[in-house]
Amino acid sequence: MTLKVEGDPGYGSASAGGRFTALDSSETVPLLIPDTEQQHHIWKPLSREELEKCAGGPEWKKFRSRLVLCFWIGWLIMLGAAITIIIQSPRMESPSLHWWQRDVFYRLHPTLFMDADSDEVSHASRVSKRLLYLKSLGVGAVILEGLFHHEISPTNLTEIDQSLGTLPQFTQLITESRKEGVRVMLDLCELDLFEQKSGNNTDAMRLSGPSEYIQHSLRYWLEHGISGFGICDTDAAFSAKTLMEWNVLIQEFSSQDDERILMVRQTGNALPALNVSIMAVNGSLVELVTKSLIPPSHHPLSPSEVAEAMEASLQMPQENWPSWTVGGGVPWELQRAVLVLIMTLPGTPIIRYGDEVNPVQDLDQLNQPLALFQSLSQSRVREEALHFGRFTFLSFNHSMPSSGLNSTATPPLAFLRSWGCVHFLVLFNLGSEPHTLDPDWAPSLPEGGVFVTSTGLDRCGPVSLKSIKMKPHEAIIIKLFESDNS
Repeated sequence: MTLKVEGDPGYGSASAGGRFTALDSSETVPLLIPDTEQQHHIWKPLSREELEKCAGGPEWKKFRSRLVLCFWIGWLIMLGAAITIIIQSPRMESPSLHWWQRDVFYRLHPTLFMDADSDEVSHASRVSKRLLYLKSLGVGAVILEGLFHHEISPTNLTEIDQSLGTLPQFTQLITESRKEGVRVMLDLCELDLFEQKSGNNTDAMRLSGPSEYIQHSLRYWLEHGISGFGICDTDAAFSAKTLMEWNVLIQEFSSQDDERILMVRQTGNALPALNVSIMAVNGSLVELVTKSLIPPSHHPLSPSEVAEAMEASLQMPQENWPSWTVGGGVPWELQRAVLVLIMTLPGTPIIRYGDEVNPVQDLDQLNQPLALFQSLSQSRVREEALHFGRFTFLSFNHSMPSSGLNSTATPPLAFLRSWGCVHFLVLFNLGSEPHTLDPDWAPSLPEGGVFVTSTGLDRCGPVSLKSIKMKPHEAIIIKLFESDNS
């Protein structure tokens, strides 16, 4: 049946019977009429009551439990990965050092501890009372000088100078020193041990030889706790045969926790040649070879001469573990700088009595005469780089223009002590004029660091290497900041 619609074909009307009929022109309705009107929903956050109702449901509890579990599992995975990276990353392992490589040596004559108003007290007893003082300085070994007369013979090497004290007093000194953790060594340097002199038991010595009497004397001291002996390279005892005999005896009393050693004082530029390899001298036969920083002189050297001697020592290659002593005369204004050098060079420092109390250059330091030495001793123990780190000499380019330095002035000296990524810069200005470092003198170094100590004990805090102005006769230790170039 055809639907007949008048007007707009998109509109029509429906009758009660369901047929469409024409509507009045004033009544038109859409052809498709929805059953219900579309409702618009507006989002609203959950109320507190609704949120608590949803959060208390079983699904939310499971979700929260799984979320917490995932968090802890992820945290443990990251922790394990960090530990693995740390364990597998390459590290600088600290070398195992002997006691004679760790400790600071202190050379003294017992008479130096004697007061003018205490004649009734022996020198040995007074040294015993000063053990705590030596321990507070960080001293680990004492080298006793002058116990024997120079005209001594091998038959009485077990007898000491009676003006210094009795033999029981010295054995008591050795015992008390070991209890305090300070070892005692005997200096036999410049004693004519192998020269036969008139005296008791001369016939017996001629029959058995002086070597057996010397070994008997050495055994006596070793049994009483002496940690070693020192000789000079000019002594008759400095021979391959004698060193081997003494070494066998010393090894008899040595143990892993109580090593006994032999040390040789080098008087020239090099040790005299022996019939053994140099490795044997510095290795098994002689543990320490003591070298002088300053050549012997009858008068104090000038600052330029001290600078030349120090530079020669710094540039000298060191194949084995050395030990250092000051040696010749040093002007009083440079003694603090030389002390810094002794305590920062690779090897074992040997301090003479009185070197720890340096001349005071500032009135503010009158109450702190030991502050510099204690600072250096503590830094050496605390910082691996200053103790056994790599040594690198830094040469200044003297052709560079530098502020406050003329052509006749003493040039500065510098070297690095490094261990892993830790670097210490040690600077010296031994001249009598101030010196400002050129910014380009060491472009490979980090630009900044922090002061560790100085001879004037007046520097602290961070510092830029481009703005360091050194005072006359000054030494400075700077711990450098890490950088990509380190």
